[in-house]
Amino acid sequence: MKPLLVSLALALASASATAAEPVRRIGVYVLPYYAAAADDGGRPQVAVGKAFDERLASHDPAVIAEVEKSIRAAPELVTPMTLMVLAIRLYDVGLRDEAVFWFYAAKDRYATLAAVLDMSHPALAQVAQATRDFAVTAGPDLNGYAFCDLGRQARQRQAALDWVAAHPYRALFIDALPARPGDRQAHLEAALADLRTQAARERDALATPELRARVAATREANQMQDKYCW
Repeated sequence: MKPLLVSLALALASASATAAEPVRRIGVYVLPYYAAAADDGGRPQVAVGKAFDERLASHDPAVIAEVEKSIRAAPELVTPMTLMVLAIRLYDVGLRDEAVFWFYAAKDRYATLAAVLDMSHPALAQVAQATRDFAVTAGPDLNGYAFCDLGRQARQRQAALDWVAAHPYRALFIDALPARPGDRQAHLEAALADLRTQAARERDALATPELRARVAATREANQMQDKYCW
């Protein structure tokens, strides 16, 4: 599917067939990196990096916000999986705007990774599968909230892409990691250009009255406003 269609599908689809209740935490499992707690009071299992695991399992918004600050201070080797878990935990503790930003940043960082490195190689295949699994399982909830406000969603989408462009993932240039044929820097620049084009197309499409009306009507029919726009 084209990126715009994927975003819209995640924004419009109901994440659950149950009656509309506010979605206050994201109950996903992407092993071995993350397993949501079985209940609201439990601690999730986190295994994305020793520097972050204990703090990302916290229920304290201030502690999760500290992780975000740590990543902003030294982002060069933070994996897409770590950014995905950060997004999930920010959502869980009520910092949902920040969660949307990091969800989009995780997807864009992975897109640059896949454009430069050979993700079919056994050394990287688990990373590829895990990032896709996070996007598919957590995406409906994160986009469900993001699309409560289309203007805010567009700003968050652009801000995340700007962050990814400003902070290239250092793993792209580690010689020990298998790369696609050709120049790595050129592949990175091409990937960023493609992401900018995709983001602009999505922004322009969602600015049209026709599509905005369709999004609003479909979300209302799927009870997405009740689930996420609180």
